[in-house]
Amino acid sequence: MMRYILKRVLIAIPVLIGITMLDYLIMSLAGSPLSMMTGPRVSQAALEARAVQLGLNQPWILQYFTWLGQLLQGNWGYSIRTYQPVLTMISANLGPTLLLMGTSMALGFVIAIPVGVYSATHQYAKGDYAAVTLSFLGTSIPSFFLALILVYVFTVRLGWLPSGGMVTLGGGGGDALDVARHMVMPTLVLTASLAGSNIRYIRSSMLEILRQDYLRTAKAKGIGRYLIINKHAMRNALLPIITVAGMELPMLIGGAVIVEQVFSWPGLGQLTMSAIMSRDYPVIMGVSLLSAVMVVVGNLVTDILYAVVDPTIQLK
Repeated sequence: MMRYILKRVLIAIPVLIGITMLDYLIMSLAGSPLSMMTGPRVSQAALEARAVQLGLNQPWILQYFTWLGQLLQGNWGYSIRTYQPVLTMISANLGPTLLLMGTSMALGFVIAIPVGVYSATHQYAKGDYAAVTLSFLGTSIPSFFLALILVYVFTVRLGWLPSGGMVTLGGGGGDALDVARHMVMPTLVLTASLAGSNIRYIRSSMLEILRQDYLRTAKAKGIGRYLIINKHAMRNALLPIITVAGMELPMLIGGAVIVEQVFSWPGLGQLTMSAIMSRDYPVIMGVSLLSAVMVVVGNLVTDILYAVVDPTIQLK
């Protein structure tokens, strides 16, 4: 196992370099941060001096290797817009994003697993049709549209929930209950999409397992329905579910960007959008690197869970 983990880490290094290089190229093609500094009071000489100071007068490939060299020394750079260390800015915004993503993913599986299993074991029943319909609705509704509907219903019309932020400003907020109230709507938006797709995957996986010969044999031997479904079928149906969980991490990060913008959630999504709008190269690269590392680690954990769930799988 340790040899496999070390091998995957060594493979991940050139992958991360390729991802960050591609990100830097796309970012350079999108425009220079100097274009955001132009104005009637800013001279061309000042812009050229600023370009030399930031290294923007060099080709993008040299800029990238300069950034990479500083990164290997532990320096993530400084924000062009706020002059703060990038690592400090990411650390300050990482906690709220992990809280929102972790809660949404956990809640999504808590809903999807029992609903998907019920749908598979009651195929073509009314409950099955209802579960499939709700899963398609959760997958199909755009996140920003569902977020606006929730804000209109629960904030504008009913006044039950706050429309944005993480804590109540100026009202002595900030305790766990206040944070939970602010989390309700963004969590529901992300959970709806996750649960919708997971229900269909779990239903399909369970249906395929339930048709296997060994389960028919177990049923013929008189093993109870509960043990057949929850012990024999669920264990073998976990592999596709683990695969889906690993694939959902990038989707969850992308969805969090939109949801955090709508609900003004102070996480990485809002930091990313602010950096993109101001073309803040160091911040964009820092967030891109962190996202790539999270995806690589998520895939590694998925492979390890394969071996835990199914002992016949050999990791080499």
